[in-house]
Amino acid sequence: MVIYRMPLGLSLGQPKHSFCPNCKHQLTTLDLFPIFSWVFLKGKCRHCKVPVPARYLGVELLTGALFGAFWYQHLSAGSDPIAFVAYACVAAALVAAIYIDMRWYIIPDQINAFLLLVGIAFGTARIIQGHPTAFTWGIPSWLAGAWFGAALIWGIAFLGLALFKKDAMGHGDIKLVRGYGAVLFPLATGLSVMAAVFLGALMGIGTILARRKVAEPETADQEGEDDYQPESLGSLVKCGIGYMLAFDVIGLFFPKFYQSYFGEDPYAVEVVEEDEPVPLTMIPFGPSLAAGALSLMLFPGFFTGLVDSYLRSVGLAGDR
Repeated sequence: MVIYRMPLGLSLGQPKHSFCPNCKHQLTTLDLFPIFSWVFLKGKCRHCKVPVPARYLGVELLTGALFGAFWYQHLSAGSDPIAFVAYACVAAALVAAIYIDMRWYIIPDQINAFLLLVGIAFGTARIIQGHPTAFTWGIPSWLAGAWFGAALIWGIAFLGLALFKKDAMGHGDIKLVRGYGAVLFPLATGLSVMAAVFLGALMGIGTILARRKVAEPETADQEGEDDYQPESLGSLVKCGIGYMLAFDVIGLFFPKFYQSYFGEDPYAVEVVEEDEPVPLTMIPFGPSLAAGALSLMLFPGFFTGLVDSYLRSVGLAGDR
């Protein structure tokens, strides 16, 4: 529902039930059993018989698998219901971000704000618990993770713009890492970005190869380059400060404040046509960042093992 409605500016509450994208018929109980309804109806709407995209099945399978994995980690093998709730919420938001960014090349502010709010709640719970990870660098770990994540991606964007006059990172990417950084805390956030670089290279190669088969790369690249205008450094600096202070989150509740600071409507909808040409090398990094975060959440031992191995190799294991 979020993946379909949010980029189109549709309400998440009205209509109350999901509906067929083709005939707009509101779905009933028989249509709404996750996975089973799609399979038994052979991937078609029960009313108009038009095929329902396999994306719906994929989202249910992926989200259910992630919930199951975190349930096992934190409620079966472990005993940390607070971590389970936080990770489940983050996973759901990241799945939505992946699918939206792959299709629309945006990550809605509402999703990024939700991630940050989950991080604040999770970090506050850790402080109340007296958990050893509650503080980092003398400040709450959720704040350290959010600031570190935002600064890391903003720094890449700044260097790309200053050195190459190119937009190296989207603003949605900055806010995305800020959001999940508040839950993962600084070390895991940094490792997630490293994992995202590797995953992004694989995704990029696969995407470019797939696009070469269905479009003329010269035409798509040329049309994208003709309209390209990089952001100014001043705008990037101003927005970066705003993101560190969560002005974008505040602006969702006070749209006039958002518009006065960032110069745009937080709820504006930019419709992308299905047949609009996409430059061959235009590949969103948000899905890779989200996948990197999910990797850290699913396999924390693997990544901390890599860090320990590296520190031992340089003789710093005892100082960690």
